[in-house]
Amino acid sequence: MSDTSFDLVVIGAGPGGYVAAIRAAQLGLKVACVERENLGGICLNWGCIPTKALLRSADVFHSMHRANEFGLSVKDISFDLDAIVKRSRGVAAQMNGGIKALFKKNKVTSIMGEAKLAGKGKVEVKSEKGTEVLSAKNIIVATGARARELPGLEADGDLVWTYRHALKPVRMPKKLLVIGSGAIGIEFASFYNTLGADTTVVEVMDRVLPVEDKDISAFAKKQFEKQGMKILQKAMVKKLDRTPGKGVVAHIEMGGKTETMEFDTVISAVGIVGNVEGLGLEEAGVKIDRTHVVTDEFCRTGVDGLFAIGDIAGAPWLAHKASHEGVMVAELIAGKHPHPIKPNSIAGCTYCHPQVASVGLTEDKAKEAGYEVKIGKFPFIGNGKAVAMGEAEGLIKTVFDAKTGELLGAHMVGAEVTEMIQGYVIARQLETTEEDLMETVFPHPTMSEMMHEAVLAAYGRALHI
Repeated sequence: MSDTSFDLVVIGAGPGGYVAAIRAAQLGLKVACVERENLGGICLNWGCIPTKALLRSADVFHSMHRANEFGLSVKDISFDLDAIVKRSRGVAAQMNGGIKALFKKNKVTSIMGEAKLAGKGKVEVKSEKGTEVLSAKNIIVATGARARELPGLEADGDLVWTYRHALKPVRMPKKLLVIGSGAIGIEFASFYNTLGADTTVVEVMDRVLPVEDKDISAFAKKQFEKQGMKILQKAMVKKLDRTPGKGVVAHIEMGGKTETMEFDTVISAVGIVGNVEGLGLEEAGVKIDRTHVVTDEFCRTGVDGLFAIGDIAGAPWLAHKASHEGVMVAELIAGKHPHPIKPNSIAGCTYCHPQVASVGLTEDKAKEAGYEVKIGKFPFIGNGKAVAMGEAEGLIKTVFDAKTGELLGAHMVGAEVTEMIQGYVIARQLETTEEDLMETVFPHPTMSEMMHEAVLAAYGRALHI
């Protein structure tokens, strides 16, 4: 590379990094983005996008088995796991190519290599072409995170998998153990269970999807069990005995007792750790807390001209949070005056079957924070569109401040709730009150009418329950 001087260097091309690079270039800055593996990062290549492609195949497979409910006839239903995976990888590759095109369009210099801080305003990049040093007044670290591995539960790619192995499986599991029931664990459990794996989920907390509202978690658990999953709550996998070519014996502690269960495949989904190693962060004066960079509300690290965004900057560990932080920091660097992100107004989505989505405070968290609350609940069975679609199993729950009418939180489980949650996100962003939501006319017949009814229900005005 002849020119190594930039206004901004972004380390990492995941959903935070590549978006930051594009937005900064749109604002007239000269930008370079360094990536060591794949444009799009984990999300696009090994997370959000390919998992949704897998889950879409599972959804279609599930619907095929229900064909007779809709007056249809489908015979000899089967699946080809290799073809499902091939489609998933193709979707990821297509999106990866899209980022290359966006970088070219916006004149972002893309560099494939390993980057580290090399002093104030300096980034050292090692690539196949050798080592070079880039200079920039501003640097954004967006290196993301990776799967956490617990002692004794480490992945080997054969008997014990991380999400990467689960995306390109060496076989179709027959008897599957999933350790952890957060978004990653429960999505893979849902996928493989739908395709016929005898699936057991172990969760150390007292409920599945433990960050969700208790009513949503309870509803989801019943649906998972109805689909044949075994859910073990307040349980911990203490040890895995592996026999290559045969399987795994899991030692699971529950209620003070330990019992053993046999599986042919284990997926470990026990959280993530930030990719902070080898970047020169601590040498630069950056504070790191439990593998995550400490930042202020504008993602500033406290070191002049150095920012950290996305998973490396801590919770919530969501691609859309990373992207929005990337835009915010790019605009801040360009001299704009962006608003800081409100973490409680960022939606979380889990694409299992049924889907789960939420934003804001749960009922328990709202009460812990001292709010007097009004709670509204509306079941899918009361909605004509949901019944017509054959998706009558679901629930929407709203949490309001009884004194001010502020929407404190909204929680949903059921078909397509990951698409509907944005209505409540906008309501929170605009500081909408219960009166505004009640006076809003929702189209009929739509699933979104349930969102209206859940608001009405909080004030004793629901019409269809």
